[in-house]
Amino acid sequence: MKKPLVVIAGPTACGKTASSIILAKMINGEIISGDSMQVYKYMDIGTAKVMPDEMDNIPHYMIDEIKPDEEFNAMIFQKTAKKYISDIYSRNHIPILVGGTGFYINALVYDNNFMETDSSIRKQLEFEAKEFGNIYIFEKLKECDPEYAASIHPNNLKRVIRALEFFMQTGQKLSFANNEAHKKESPYNTAFFVLNMDRKKLYERIDLRVNLMFEAGLLDEFKKLVDMGYGENLVSMQGIGYKELFPYLKGECSLEEAEEKIKLNTRHFAKRQLTWFKNKCDGIWIDVDEESAENTAEKMFKILIEKQIVLGDIQ
Repeated sequence: MKKPLVVIAGPTACGKTASSIILAKMINGEIISGDSMQVYKYMDIGTAKVMPDEMDNIPHYMIDEIKPDEEFNAMIFQKTAKKYISDIYSRNHIPILVGGTGFYINALVYDNNFMETDSSIRKQLEFEAKEFGNIYIFEKLKECDPEYAASIHPNNLKRVIRALEFFMQTGQKLSFANNEAHKKESPYNTAFFVLNMDRKKLYERIDLRVNLMFEAGLLDEFKKLVDMGYGENLVSMQGIGYKELFPYLKGECSLEEAEEKIKLNTRHFAKRQLTWFKNKCDGIWIDVDEESAENTAEKMFKILIEKQIVLGDIQ
């Protein structure tokens, strides 16, 4: 019999954290972050990381686990998260995967296979990107895998290189491999929730969140990271909320302009997240426009009972 796994996904700023903590208390759950940025230490404000005083005594994993200059990818995420899931099952609790990084979430839900990367290929592609620019590398990807290239931004160098690496090592398009992986049946008894809200309201929440980040000391957090030696060449420092501050640090823009850029990039990111979840997962969509976190958790709880993932008497 398959064991239960609850997934709470959706765009940034839609209320995943609050509703997941409430649901965890209702179903004896423990939370695994499905976010590619919250895993890094010292990067709290810019990643909207759930803090210990917000966790309400619910165990959280894949948060604050590695330094910003350490490697982290979907394969590492999957391997580590599976260990945490086994530990959670050993306590007869239910793992709840929460986040907005769809590729990581699907890698775990469908137990996707990953190849070991060839560092020599990656280094060569990184060198070419540095010498000739990101668009040069992106054009290479368009030639061998136009479908995958159409799904990502040309400046998302990490994903562009990963797709080229995959093709150069296997002779297979990553878009095809991803589509095949999506057809796999999950090894878990999964309820995959996707929280959604009106786009205008979501964008307003994003703008407010960025305002609050700056009030909470985002600029100081960024400067501290730079002082610690973490530069803009790192994948972690290319995360939204950090990469936009490098031009300000260099005197190339005002702080107000950097803040507006963070808001714009976050809105664009949220739009891409929603598109990804619509196209790449078989989710149970929940409209949270006028819902409190408590009501959202109650809705998910009722669905979990209907799907017989949890028992009705668990509170």
